[in-house]
Amino acid sequence: MPEILQYGFMQRALLAGVMMGTIAPTIGVFLVLRRLSLIADTLSHVALSGVAVGLLLGTYPVVGALAVTLLAAVGIERLRTSGRLFGEAALAIFLSGGLAVAVVLVSLGRGLNADLFAYLFGALTTVQPRDLWVILTLGLIVLAAVALFYKELFAITFDEEGARVQGIPVDAINLLFTILVAVTVVVAMRIVGILLTSGLIVIPTVTALRLGGSFRRTLVAAVICSLVAVLAGIVASFYLDIAAGGAIVVCSILLFVAVSVGARRTR
Repeated sequence: MPEILQYGFMQRALLAGVMMGTIAPTIGVFLVLRRLSLIADTLSHVALSGVAVGLLLGTYPVVGALAVTLLAAVGIERLRTSGRLFGEAALAIFLSGGLAVAVVLVSLGRGLNADLFAYLFGALTTVQPRDLWVILTLGLIVLAAVALFYKELFAITFDEEGARVQGIPVDAINLLFTILVAVTVVVAMRIVGILLTSGLIVIPTVTALRLGGSFRRTLVAAVICSLVAVLAGIVASFYLDIAAGGAIVVCSILLFVAVSVGARRTR
C-alpha cells in the first residue's frame, strides 16, 4: 500500500478531494459559459463572513457559511433580475460587503485568527468524518439538481431569451443555479480554502474548453481535469509538505498551460 494511503487523514482528504473534484467543474461549466465566473469569487468572500459568524458563536462554521452564502445568492439574483443594478455592480456590492463584515467580526473575536486561517487557505488534512458527510450530502444535492434541470440549464446557458420563449421559468432556474453555486462554494472552501475556491470551479472548465468538442464532452473533460489536478495537488502536498489548496490550484494552472500549448501545436 502506498505511504499516502496508510494515514486516515489522507484517506479522508482523498475522498473529499474526489467528491469536490467532481462537483466544482459540473457547476463551473455552466458558470464559465454564461460569463458569470465572478459569482463564485463573490460568494466565497461572503462565505468568509459566515465562517466568522460560526466561529464567533462557537458553532460549526460550515453551517454559518452556508446560511449566509445562500442569503447572498438570493440577494444577488434579486438585484440582477430587478434591473436596479447591473450584474457586475450587484456582485461588487456583495463581494466587498461580505469581506467587510468578515473583517469586523474577526476584529471582534480576536482569538479567531488561527481557526479562520484554515478556512481561508484550506486545511484538507484536517477533514473530519463529519466534514465528509457534509461534502457528500451537499455534493449529491448539487449533482441531483443539475441532472434534474439539465435541459433547462443548457437552454438558458446558450440562449436565455430563446428559453423564455420556450416557456422555461428562466428567473426561477437562474435563482436555483445561483443557489447551487453558493452550495458548491461552501463545499469547496473546506478543500482549497475560501480564497482559492473560484480557481477550483473555473480553471478546470477553461482547460476543458481548450480541448473543444460538444457540451457533454466539455463537461466530462472538465471533471477529468479537475480530478487530475486535485489528486496531483494532494499527493504533492503530502510529499512536499506544502498547502494542499495552493498545490491543487497550481496543478490546475499547470494543466491549463499544458493543454493550451498542446492545442496550439495540434493546430
